[in-house]
Amino acid sequence: MLHQQTLNRSAEFSGVGLHSGNRVNMKFLPAPANAGICFRRVDLEGKPEIEARIENVSETNRSTTLAKGNVKVHTVEHVLAAFAGYGIDNAVIELDANEPPIADGSSREFCKLIQSAGIVPLAEKREPYTVTEPIQLELGETTMTLFPNDGFKISCTSADKKGRFTQYYSTEVTPKTWERELSHARTFCFYEEIEFLIKNGLIKGGSLENAVVIRDDAVLTTEPLRYTEEFVRHKMLDIVGDLSLLGRPINGHVVAVKPGHAGNCELVRQIVMQMQKPSRAAQTFSPPQSAPAADNGEPAPGPGAMSTLDLMKVLPHRYPFLMVDRIIKIEGNRIVGVKNVTINEPYFQGHFPGHPIMPGVLQLEAMAQVAGVLLIKIAESEHQIAYFLAAEDVKWRKPVRPGDTLIIEIELTKARGKIGKAKGICKVAGEVVSEAQVTFILRDA
Repeated sequence: MLHQQTLNRSAEFSGVGLHSGNRVNMKFLPAPANAGICFRRVDLEGKPEIEARIENVSETNRSTTLAKGNVKVHTVEHVLAAFAGYGIDNAVIELDANEPPIADGSSREFCKLIQSAGIVPLAEKREPYTVTEPIQLELGETTMTLFPNDGFKISCTSADKKGRFTQYYSTEVTPKTWERELSHARTFCFYEEIEFLIKNGLIKGGSLENAVVIRDDAVLTTEPLRYTEEFVRHKMLDIVGDLSLLGRPINGHVVAVKPGHAGNCELVRQIVMQMQKPSRAAQTFSPPQSAPAADNGEPAPGPGAMSTLDLMKVLPHRYPFLMVDRIIKIEGNRIVGVKNVTINEPYFQGHFPGHPIMPGVLQLEAMAQVAGVLLIKIAESEHQIAYFLAAEDVKWRKPVRPGDTLIIEIELTKARGKIGKAKGICKVAGEVVSEAQVTFILRDA
């Protein structure tokens, strides 16, 4: 999708707002290139407009609210998700009340409205923002990480405080997958939240016609669930809508655990901050003028440095179990290795879905492999294999996540015959993340 898009003609829909309960008429209209998405309050004098941009977000309690001066539009995420899901960059959304209609609690009806209006390309090209480096935030129980990616992808885990209905889903978001896999997912709430929401003036337009209610282990709904993972897919729908407040498409992979509107919008603000640092991104692709320690704590190469190909001549391990990418240096009884931890590691598929952390036992394996290289080099026995015998005083101090560079420092403390003992430390950005005493033995290959 190289060019910006808008609607071919206008289309209308009527209903009630979820939280306000107000009757509302809504109209989608085409807009010129570079106009973006905006809401127009035709019920107010002067028909004021509010651009769908992160700087106009005023509230994120149970929904996303936009405001400009005294003018507000509540619960914008489902409508915005429909436009973003189809890749529509420019449109006007007219309302004669302060909240779009909730329809059935999903984006399905808005998608039908867009389909009836038609989508047309414009002459101007789209300008997606490509994430240059990982962004991570924690907000209460919410954890969100955004990784560089060729397209837009979301991997999400949802659950309530009691862990009920824990669900996980992951998909590349394209117009086809948006329509098929996310757009029909309805909003939901837990039964015990209803009294609180009503007391706080919310869900005045809510009913089982436009929301799913979870009571204990039961699901209250007027129709069967539309997806097995409908709850987490609705959370992903909200992410699509809220992240569109950046004002341009995103090339990145969102990994979210227990997301909410506050976290979604904060992630957009973090993206804006990254966009405002072009010089730092440019330096990533420039060759260094000297060889000081890198930002990730990696020391400069020294004597005995080994590439991956060199390591494969010494170690029998191969993908996906070669846990060291290169050796930085070997000095006497010390060795320093490096493992670049990427989202492509196969163990991240299950450890853990939506919250990737490198297993501690694999950090231990990395220490053992680097220690084995040291013993083989000292013994000058490259025809032999170092077998892992024991591990003692193992400690895991901090999680290792995709995008981290694991620095593995090993010091040989004892060597007798073909048996060696070493102290190992793994670091990320200069901080110790794990450590252990490892024992191994050399055997003929």
